[in-house]
Amino acid sequence: MGVRVWCDGCYDMVHFGHANSLRQAKAMGDYLVVGVHTDEEITMHKGPPVFNEEERYRMVRAIKWVDEVVEGAPYVTTLETLDKYNSDFCVHGDDITMTADGTDTYHIVKSAGRYKECKRTQGVSTTNLVGRMLMLTKEHQQRGDMEYAVDRRCSQDMSSDASTKSPWTGVSQFLPTTSKILQFSNRTEPKKTDKVVYVAGAFDLFHIGHLDFLEKAKELGTYLIVGLHTDPVVNRYKGFNYPIMNIHERTLSVLAYRCVDEVVIGAPYSVTKEMMDHFNVSVVCHGQTPVSPDLGGEDPYAEPKKEGKFVTVDSGNMLTTEKLVERILARRFDYEERNRKKEAKEVAAYEAFVKSQQNEKSS
Repeated sequence: MGVRVWCDGCYDMVHFGHANSLRQAKAMGDYLVVGVHTDEEITMHKGPPVFNEEERYRMVRAIKWVDEVVEGAPYVTTLETLDKYNSDFCVHGDDITMTADGTDTYHIVKSAGRYKECKRTQGVSTTNLVGRMLMLTKEHQQRGDMEYAVDRRCSQDMSSDASTKSPWTGVSQFLPTTSKILQFSNRTEPKKTDKVVYVAGAFDLFHIGHLDFLEKAKELGTYLIVGLHTDPVVNRYKGFNYPIMNIHERTLSVLAYRCVDEVVIGAPYSVTKEMMDHFNVSVVCHGQTPVSPDLGGEDPYAEPKKEGKFVTVDSGNMLTTEKLVERILARRFDYEERNRKKEAKEVAAYEAFVKSQQNEKSS
């Protein structure tokens, strides 16, 4: 049967940080079971989730390293839960998760020696992303000489409340590297017999609408390539402070999904004949959202339309990144309060941890 690994969490606004923890957990065993909490439990312990439980179950189920999803998993991980799903141990990141009363949600499995830790992905959290929306900041975007760069880089503190000092939530220092991208990549080239489908866009704050669209697009062929536009290009056609996630964050977010085979980082806005020939593209797709013209006023899909390769895909899902941000801004004060409480709890826990370490040294 092999080693069965258990992970659990809210998985709200699923991002590449969640995916990276699941990737690391899967590497510790053979079969990964992921428990996802209900809306009711999350609201009680943490504050209102951005996505409802059905959306969150679906998003987690589609991540390439996940073998099984347990819906409505308890907020506190128990030995009974691990045994029920034949899981050898539980894996969580090296940050802290607490109940409403400040109890470590993993204290039971830790005490029983059935707990392992993976490295938390620095610089990204649901709290952090909500903070970027609320502050309308552009500091996270890669511009100028950095537009296409894949290198180490520190971004600014993008927490929604800069006065807090949580070591887990209040810091944003995502370090994108080529090795990180390789960890997420399938590393498989299309076979000669594959029918290659190409789609392009921002895929910002990767959500259930994106997933529905990509899965529909994949049905039109056997190998799906996603072209991602650079931050300045996305900002040109979306405006405001879009994209909320920079090009490398968006790359990892898209690569985490089972239906995606390859990503073109910094894809040209207009789909050219040269690009289609290079990737041997048979079908080019776009969803139901309006298409902005290129800088010279040209239709970016003129060439695939001319070659009879263009298909409009109806995903059946009307959610867009803009609508998602509206959903969050409509409940701005709820989320700001949620972020403030979460960080305050983390700060208190961290200070208690530091104090206990100091006491151990002095005794």
